Amino acid sequence: MKLKDKPLASFEIDVQWGDMDSMRHVNNIIYLKWVESARLNLFKKIIDHKIIHNIEISPILAWQDIKYIRPIVYPDKIKVTYDIIKIEDDRLHGRAEIYSINQNKLMAISDNILKAFNTVSFKKEMIPEKWKKIIIDYYSN
Repeated sequence: MKLKDKPLASFEIDVQWGDMDSMRHVNNIIYLKWVESARLNLFKKIIDHKIIHNIEISPILAWQDIKYIRPIVYPDKIKVTYDIIKIEDDRLHGRAEIYSINQNKLMAISDNILKAFNTVSFKKEMIPEKWKKIIIDYYSN
């Protein structure tokens, strides 16, 4: 899949003073919270967000890592983008990128694996064709 200039999901947020730790930069866990928010924006695109709490097949985070490239400090505004970089039958490979708007630089990259989970049987499922179609159509246009 070829990524677009416009990511599948993204958002911007002001860095809060309370996001920083005693080392005077944004605490590492905050980066992962930002990635989580971008991932939720993705979920809203592939699932009818009006019924997101009452669906049988739900996307879940199976694995993630993060590479911290540069520290983020207050004050700043960041942009988080999220794209699906690979589709397999039983998983989606996602990548989030965190950019500093003030520094105009990439600050961190987080790779994720998402799986489909049946909330009734509590078992993993194959990735629904509807999700695949939404993703493929987005990158094809």
